[in-house]
Amino acid sequence: MEMKKVDLGAGTIDYVDTGGDGPVVLLLHGLLMDPTLWSGVIDELGAGYRCVAPLLPLGAHVRPLGPGADLTMRGITAIVADLMERLDLHDVTVVGNDTGGVVVQLLMADRNPRIGKAVLVSCDAFDNFPPGLSGKTVVFTGKLPPSVFGAMMWQLRLKVLRRMPFTFGWLTKRGDAVTARWLHPLQTRPGIRPDTVRVLRGIAANRTLLVDIEDGLRAFDRPTLVVWAEEDRVMPPEHGRRLAALLPESRLVEIADSYTLVPLDQPAELAASIRDFVVIPSPEAADRDASPR
Repeated sequence: MEMKKVDLGAGTIDYVDTGGDGPVVLLLHGLLMDPTLWSGVIDELGAGYRCVAPLLPLGAHVRPLGPGADLTMRGITAIVADLMERLDLHDVTVVGNDTGGVVVQLLMADRNPRIGKAVLVSCDAFDNFPPGLSGKTVVFTGKLPPSVFGAMMWQLRLKVLRRMPFTFGWLTKRGDAVTARWLHPLQTRPGIRPDTVRVLRGIAANRTLLVDIEDGLRAFDRPTLVVWAEEDRVMPPEHGRRLAALLPESRLVEIADSYTLVPLDQPAELAASIRDFVVIPSPEAADRDASPR
């Protein structure tokens, strides 16, 4: 995907922007991932939607942000809020999978005024933060010095290690080639490693983050779609149901034959759910909205 870049308070952020006048869909990836998580979904949504997908500083980014950037989850959320403001995005449908769903929940709890709708796709929730065996393992490795952490990531060049339950094996059924590419920056760019270690240490220092914002989520009164993988081994399916029950304006969709990374395993199904949730206005409706009252 063609990348653009924008200078924000935290540093330079790369992002994908398909452009156009359609509804804005902001797509947020998770830890050790990049916007290619969403390639299939973007293709399926087509030209009727303006899809924006930032490359967040979560370990697969290519530009180090440096020691002055706040790389806690609240800091990452502030980067996303800053991006929406800089691009002047309004009535945004913000979509998050895996750790990207943490950012979406924080934006929801903060009642960010640029959000019109939210979509949570198999993500950390409640006390499952960091989530499952894979999340707890990678956060534990964040205790290591950046150079040692990088050496461990280098070992994930081997497919047999990437497919283990404590790495990417329980996150995706079909996306190993993509996950291998996500690891290249950590493996080849030493400047990315200190950023990533700081993200991991920030998560370790605030494990109750998602429990603490439950009241804020309960007060979120905008439409929300909760999409969960039926076979998820990392994000318990009961958490999807619990989120849908907690959020006042929500609906739940469960998707078969997928692990956590639904955008890789079932992009067409996920895109169809998003299309049903974010309907492109008909020309007649657009004319009515534009007419003086």
